[in-house]
Amino acid sequence: MKNSFVTFLLIVVIAVLSVLFTTPKTPSFLGERKMNLGLDLQGGAQLLYQLETDKLKDKSALEAQSEAVDLIRRRIDDLGVSEPTIQPTRIGNDYGIIVELPGVHDIESAKSIIGKTAQLKFYEVGEDNQEKETDLTGADIKRATFDIDQTTSLSASAIINLEFNPDGAKKFKEITKRNVGKVLITKLDDEIVNTATVRSEIDGGKAVIEGIETRDEARNTAKLINEGALPAPIKLVQESHVGASLGREAIEKSMVAGVIGIILVAIFMIAYYRGLGLVAVGALTLYTFIVIAVFKLIGVTMTLSGIAGFIFSIGIAVDANILVFERYKEEIHKKLPVKQALENAFVRSWPSIRDSNAASIITALVLYYLASGTVKGFAVTLIIGILVSLFTSIVVTRNILRLVLKEHNENN
Repeated sequence: MKNSFVTFLLIVVIAVLSVLFTTPKTPSFLGERKMNLGLDLQGGAQLLYQLETDKLKDKSALEAQSEAVDLIRRRIDDLGVSEPTIQPTRIGNDYGIIVELPGVHDIESAKSIIGKTAQLKFYEVGEDNQEKETDLTGADIKRATFDIDQTTSLSASAIINLEFNPDGAKKFKEITKRNVGKVLITKLDDEIVNTATVRSEIDGGKAVIEGIETRDEARNTAKLINEGALPAPIKLVQESHVGASLGREAIEKSMVAGVIGIILVAIFMIAYYRGLGLVAVGALTLYTFIVIAVFKLIGVTMTLSGIAGFIFSIGIAVDANILVFERYKEEIHKKLPVKQALENAFVRSWPSIRDSNAASIITALVLYYLASGTVKGFAVTLIIGILVSLFTSIVVTRNILRLVLKEHNENN
């Protein structure tokens, strides 16, 4: 009796919290929670890059692709884009990377950051005025910081302070030692970013890049140096835009489809199972609130395919109730007391419910790990829907029916 009361109290608490989480503006004491929308729902840009693997020397194309994905993700995180998607792909026989930027419509600045190879190199100038590449590169830099130099003139200029690692400091000392009075050139992706005359040997492992036109350029260049160079150049081969209006239309149609689906399921359950069906509909309503709350709580990025997975899971959410109710009718036909028939129905239906849902979860997991893009979104929402449906169909429905039977017995 005590356990049943505690379970019912827990269900009430979960129901209240779920409703609060699903409100458009979540109460402040629960923290800021919002539904993350994917590219196809809120609009944005999709970029397809091809990795130029023919220029690789010391690593495989697959390793370079994986490193490039990680590096591009760090660069986009610095841009503050919400819920971006960066994933490897194949373009025929070539290796590529798909970048999706939800909510971003002016993407020129993003493209300039993403596409930078960020190969930082240092050159010395020989007696014949020919540039000669040194062994000092961006890989020898420990840290690059953006700063404002206010000492050179009345108008403050942007600079980048470089701090070399121990090996880089030795290289830089040797380079400056043999180039006193000569020019040292710094290039980023074969573009000159700094030209300076070496006045003396520099010890201490620090240098400054001057002459950068704008502060934004200096700030972005410092970020690129810190994050490191792409393992190989990337080439933009496709660019597409998704308008926000298309996203709103998709959301509206999906919501209409979801509401119609829930209403039709509710009508069927009540018409066929009467009172039992009404309890199942109550559990289904709670299921809807819990699933949406979970989406917001764990930060699921909702896409059209994700909405499809959610709507599909509505049907799954009631199939366990149908198995239990059909078993309950069989137990009643055996002339068993109502309470005993109900308990038998749940106990004897459980193996079938468990196995069918386990098979669905396994299938969804395979989709998640082997598929990519929007298919993963479908798999995620489906898995969450199945797990929540087990709770609402078994725990919630069972405890509500127990409470109803108790009230019925006390009244009789």
